[in-house]
Amino acid sequence: MTPVLSQDLQLTPIFEDVNLYPKSPQNRMIIRGLSGGPISAKETTGRENTVTGPCVGFIDKKPDHRLILNGFFESLKLEVKSSEDTTLVIRGPGGSWCNDDFEGKNPGITGQWFSGTYEIWIGSYQRNKYYPYVIKISPE
Repeated sequence: MTPVLSQDLQLTPIFEDVNLYPKSPQNRMIIRGLSGGPISAKETTGRENTVTGPCVGFIDKKPDHRLILNGFFESLKLEVKSSEDTTLVIRGPGGSWCNDDFEGKNPGITGQWFSGTYEIWIGSYQRNKYYPYVIKISPE
């Protein structure tokens, strides 16, 4: 017997990509995923530290999300929320940025962002440990 799923069942998408435009009223976004992977953040970025923080934790080979910015953002905040201690790696126009413990145990980055495509990874401190997270993206 095959189970019947309710038509009202809403599955929350994970690992989404985001497109943002400067001065758009839809610039507040929430995306979800699972942190972690088999590769060290340091291996992906090729460095131990960036101006925004240390490159720590373990991530997947492919990015969890792509953030496409269709114009210059004077001030944009990207913050990760999770019940576990997570890390953040971003690679895009101008280089790579890492962060850990932006707010408590949650990573984040804020500042000016250039137009272009940014690859985003959310890491876990232990290899191949996966934890749910939410990323909030908003203008400051």
